Amino acid sequence: TQDDLAKKADVKYTTLTKVESGVVNKPSVQTMAKIAKALGVSIEDLIK
Repeated sequence: TQDDLAKKADVKYTTLTKVESGVVNKPSVQTMAKIAKALGVSIEDLIK
């Protein structure tokens, strides 16, 4: 779930949902790196 991913990535649930929905269109590299690591993909894969 999104909540599980947020916990695994060590980011706030609200941050994750805002990034995912496009509300935050320029998330920090640090945030993207945490999400990518939690998903087991590269940052480049996330922004494709």
